[in-house]
Amino acid sequence: MGAHISIPMYQRAVPQRYRLVGQRCLKCGKVNFPPKAVCKYCNAGFEFEEVTLSGRGTVYSYTIIAGGGAPPEFAEQAHCQGSYPVVVVELEEGPRVIAQLVDPPPAGITIGMPVRAVFRKIYEEEGVIRYGFKFRPA
Repeated sequence: MGAHISIPMYQRAVPQRYRLVGQRCLKCGKVNFPPKAVCKYCNAGFEFEEVTLSGRGTVYSYTIIAGGGAPPEFAEQAHCQGSYPVVVVELEEGPRVIAQLVDPPPAGITIGMPVRAVFRKIYEEEGVIRYGFKFRPA
C-alpha cells in the first residue's frame, strides 16, 4: 500500500487540491503553495493573505513514470495506461508544483511549455475518489 492519506487529512487540503488556494506572505510578498505555518521563502513570515492561484504556468521539468516505478496509489492507472508524464510546473505566481500531465502533445513535452491546471480524479482510496489538479498543455 502507498502513502495513506486519511479522509480528515485529505479534507483539510481540499482548498489547495480543488481551488489552488495558496497564501501570500505579508512579510516578503512571496506566494506559498501549499500553505505553510511559516513562509518557506523568508522563514520569518507567519502572517498571510489567502490567494487563489490562476493555474497557469510553464513546465519547469518533467519525467515519465513507467509502470514499475509508479507509487502504489497509481499502480492501477499504470497497469491500464502504461507510463504517464509527471511535470514540475512553475506557476505564474511563483510556486513550483508537481502533478501529472494529461493530454501530452504528440510532439512531446518541452521545458517552458505553457500548461494550465485542470480538475481531475487523482485516485481512489477507502472507497472515496480523491480529486485534485493535474495539468494539460495550454
